[in-house]
Amino acid sequence: MTEQVFTAVIHKEGKWFVAECPEVGTASQGKNVDEAMKNLKEATELYLEEKPLKKAVPPWITTFKVAVNA
Repeated sequence: MTEQVFTAVIHKEGKWFVAECPEVGTASQGKNVDEAMKNLKEATELYLEEKPLKKAVPPWITTFKVAVNA
């Protein structure tokens, strides 16, 4: 068994932290960041057991500006 590195994007929605893996498309949540990450790792491992990836392509992560009415 080999290990592969994936990206986690985490944001807060209400009381929950939501973690998403853009390479695989998995997502999970938790009461804190550590729990959200633990749950995302488990969800991703279970997903990959059923649908192995041929090759994960790292996502392009960047920032952008938008005008907002303050």
